[in-house]
Amino acid sequence: MNRRDALAMFAAGATMAAGWPAAGQQAGGNVQPKVARKGRIKQGLWKTTFGEDSKLSFDDMCREASRLGAYGFDLIDPAEWPTLRKHGLQPLLAGAGPVTFDNGIIHAEIHDDLEKALRPYIDMVATAGVRTIITIGGKRRGMEYERAADNAVAFLNRIKHHLEDRNIVLAVENMNNRRTDPRFGREDQVFGHWDWGAGVCERVNSPNVKIVCDLYHLQIMDGDVAEHLRKSIQWIGHFHTAGVPARNEIDGTQELNYHFIAQVIASLPYTGYVSHEWRPGPGRDALKSIAECMELMDV
Repeated sequence: MNRRDALAMFAAGATMAAGWPAAGQQAGGNVQPKVARKGRIKQGLWKTTFGEDSKLSFDDMCREASRLGAYGFDLIDPAEWPTLRKHGLQPLLAGAGPVTFDNGIIHAEIHDDLEKALRPYIDMVATAGVRTIITIGGKRRGMEYERAADNAVAFLNRIKHHLEDRNIVLAVENMNNRRTDPRFGREDQVFGHWDWGAGVCERVNSPNVKIVCDLYHLQIMDGDVAEHLRKSIQWIGHFHTAGVPARNEIDGTQELNYHFIAQVIASLPYTGYVSHEWRPGPGRDALKSIAECMELMDV
């Protein structure tokens, strides 16, 4: 290829690129205004909320999230935390670190190794200014629920003072174990029914040991969502949303009334985040869905 041909290709590429609006812009280059939110529900997002086939870079996702009034993202790799903060966003929920779905905190045989690995991870997250870490109960593999609860309490008691010293909340996520497809559930996970996790938190009795309340999983396993929130709000450190049954948008296409749920949360003594974990349904415009769902919960 000669220089003239190369310059022609570059010019054509630049012309094509100029035809695509940047994130936060409409066709024609008009920047869309930042959405002002009421702030009673502090909403967050996941990368997956933008769709598995999204063409947006994470930088673009952050720009859109900031424009729509989100506070940040969940489960973002620490290497990308500076990108979040460049856009005025925060890593709202850090990953589980050394804790895995297979083992989790209920298996006493790994507690020593798990504690050695988790303590420096807590320190890293705290130093980075993130306040909440997700964690996992683990697969029962035949273990009785009572023994699993005893093991979880024993482990959390070992680390709760370190969490308190570093001002970090460790939050165990509830998961439905009725659906075996990992897109919709987690087979054999111990923290399926709500009272198991709430009971563990009550026994540990630390302001730094709480629950990630996944409203999708709660509806599938126990229902009676508003009453569960009202009776357990002191143990909830973070929320996840998704539509039931397909784990898509939280609008009128599914069975939960998320506008009402948002009103319930806003009426309770809760100052944490509510992050959208749903995936856009087939044929849906992800950015439009995000805007609509955030408006739905802006009570």
